[in-house]
Amino acid sequence: MGEFHATTIVAVRRSENDVCIGGDGQVTMGQSSIMKQTAKKVRKIYKNSVLTGFAGSVADAFTLTDKFEKKLEEHAGNLKRAAVALAQTWRSDKIMRNLEALMVAADRESLLVISGNGEVIEPDENFVAIGSGGNFAYAAANALYKHTDMNAEEIVREALKIASSICVYTNDNISVEKLVREEK
Repeated sequence: MGEFHATTIVAVRRSENDVCIGGDGQVTMGQSSIMKQTAKKVRKIYKNSVLTGFAGSVADAFTLTDKFEKKLEEHAGNLKRAAVALAQTWRSDKIMRNLEALMVAADRESLLVISGNGEVIEPDENFVAIGSGGNFAYAAANALYKHTDMNAEEIVREALKIASSICVYTNDNISVEKLVREEK
């Protein structure tokens, strides 16, 4: 996987009714210029039932998100099957193969990382972080998840805040999406 100097994404699943994904707003051009501070790199797709976040090229990520939503429709919202189908297409399609992005997708049951080399990874933990500040955010999310009673959104926001204080490619302009509790 390449090094993406564009973002940090964190996703946390506390329970099926407490799922959140968040990202910072910084887009960095090259090694030294901040091009945008308010980019939104997290989205709610497929009937508001799937959260996605991406690290990498913004244009590439939008292309991937659109393709992923089509795969979700083809697979009746089955996150794992749609992710595998996207990864297979991403790896084999000549144009898509050149897309530079890494995606996190979450629903009420699963949390996945999807990469351009055809990998779909289901983390061992109920939290994951990707992007340039991913390691910092992951360490923070790990501690907060295991040693506090914070909900998913609070963990996502705090982990991103901590990453932004350490990583120069991450800012504290945080956007989040969450799956809200289903009414019975």
